[in-house]
Amino acid sequence: MIKFKEMKYERPDVEALKKEADEATNMLKEANNYEEAREAFLNANTLKKHIGTLESLANIRHDIDTRDEYYDKESNFWDETMPLLEQSYMAFTDALLKSKFRDDFIKEYGDLMFVNAEIALKTFNDEIVEDLQIENKLTSDYVKLLASAKVEFEGKTYTLSQMQPFQTDFDDERRLNAWKAVGSWYKSKQDELDRIYDELVKVRDGIAKKLGYKNYIELGYYRMGRNCYDANDVNKFREAVRNYLVPVASEVYKEQAKRLGKTYPMSYADNALDFRSGNAKPKGSAEDIIKAGKKFYDELSPETSEFFNTMLDGELMDVLSTEGKAGGGYCTGIFDYGVPFIFANFNGTQGDVEVVTHEAGHAFAAYVNRDKVPMEYIWPTMEGCEVHSMSMEFFAESWAEDFFGDETRKYKYSHLASALTFIPYGTMVDHFQHLVYEKPDMTPRERHDTWKELLGIYQPWMKLDGDIPFYSEGEAWQRQSHIYEAPFYYIDYCLAQTVALAFWAMIQDDQKKAWDKYMAYTTQGGTKTFTELLKNANLDSPFDKTTLEKVCTKANTYLQNYDLSGIE
Repeated sequence: MIKFKEMKYERPDVEALKKEADEATNMLKEANNYEEAREAFLNANTLKKHIGTLESLANIRHDIDTRDEYYDKESNFWDETMPLLEQSYMAFTDALLKSKFRDDFIKEYGDLMFVNAEIALKTFNDEIVEDLQIENKLTSDYVKLLASAKVEFEGKTYTLSQMQPFQTDFDDERRLNAWKAVGSWYKSKQDELDRIYDELVKVRDGIAKKLGYKNYIELGYYRMGRNCYDANDVNKFREAVRNYLVPVASEVYKEQAKRLGKTYPMSYADNALDFRSGNAKPKGSAEDIIKAGKKFYDELSPETSEFFNTMLDGELMDVLSTEGKAGGGYCTGIFDYGVPFIFANFNGTQGDVEVVTHEAGHAFAAYVNRDKVPMEYIWPTMEGCEVHSMSMEFFAESWAEDFFGDETRKYKYSHLASALTFIPYGTMVDHFQHLVYEKPDMTPRERHDTWKELLGIYQPWMKLDGDIPFYSEGEAWQRQSHIYEAPFYYIDYCLAQTVALAFWAMIQDDQKKAWDKYMAYTTQGGTKTFTELLKNANLDSPFDKTTLEKVCTKANTYLQNYDLSGIE
């Protein structure tokens, strides 16, 4: 098979792409029968896959080394070009919605693509093209700023990703100094971080108002493609999190404080340490982690074995943390080749293993559904996608010893505990964004104060330690890239984590039955809405408050009875 490095990229002729898209639109409008309409539809789908492939190749190669001048220019090119192509996409979408062969399309492809098309039309008109280009540039500025980080620590220079192991070091003084060093770097970029976000909020609010919305919130939901729930449903979920999960998470941190010999609530630096002897770390090198991942996927199922070996053979993962590399991790699609790609920053923490399980969960879903038509059916909406990844993490626990060796017990405890304690944080990120976009004229200081207030509600275990700059002043939200790059994409993790915890509960009773349900959910791709995907796989919805209550109760009981004897 072709390897990632052999995949050809060259900048396309934008006018030629627009012409090709317009030809598909005209062909659809003028179709005399369904066969002609279907051909136009498939031509448009092929074109979108090709454009998506070129954009992915350019952005992946840019993220691998943001200092690369060629791909930096190509990344900027796509920031400017995609809004222009959106005009042609929307013209085709409008023609599809008005097609006299709509019933024929629904019979072959289902009605969700029409539901999604109607949502897409609510997110665009020609008047906002320049605003979208500005938005893209600002998000790229944020990515480049974080990728440029050089943190001085103990006489050496590190990236933000490379600092993370020091931030969980078992030595209290060293760990605190690492948090101070990272906080100082963010603090030194405070004005720039504030400026970028302020401009992003205002340009998004302006886009929303040009499209006829009161503020960005409703538009933000449409841009996320949400087609089966709204802000009221999310608000009810947040209420359930405050009622059921925050108390459970508080108990987890109280027990942690006892283990560490600390006073509850603890500082950011102390909350980052699960055990006095240090957090669970994977054994061996990056290559060893990948090898253990191969064993896991080979043994889990024939489908996962085929998938992961394809990833290895195609060199479709770039996971080492290097200077100039963009932060974070993600999975994306390279559609012309029918393969996904995993981007990550290994740093010697348990997060490295979770890349091999979490991001590969996304990649597996994409691989299984690679032939879905239209291409939008490859993946569901983002909360649906996060079920694939977060649940795969729990399936991997049966192979945890291959990754963690004698620290397996530590890992299993902290993995479940962190799943529970993450949901309040993620919900807080979502709540924060709602408040920000309700009041787009907030000053940067008012935004920081808003975050600080929410911390007391969703993370009462977090002592705002004045010794750590940036964090202690309510500014830590600026580390969360989703807030800058993909507004309202964070509650998705919380909804999905609730479903993943339900999978965890099933795995404790019958792993095969749980896997069958996972496959029943995953093989649907994006052909149904999130709630329909769950229903079809006989899974409970996170919008039912009893779902969160049940998984919290079972997980909390498990943690309270977990054998930590012999672990310092």
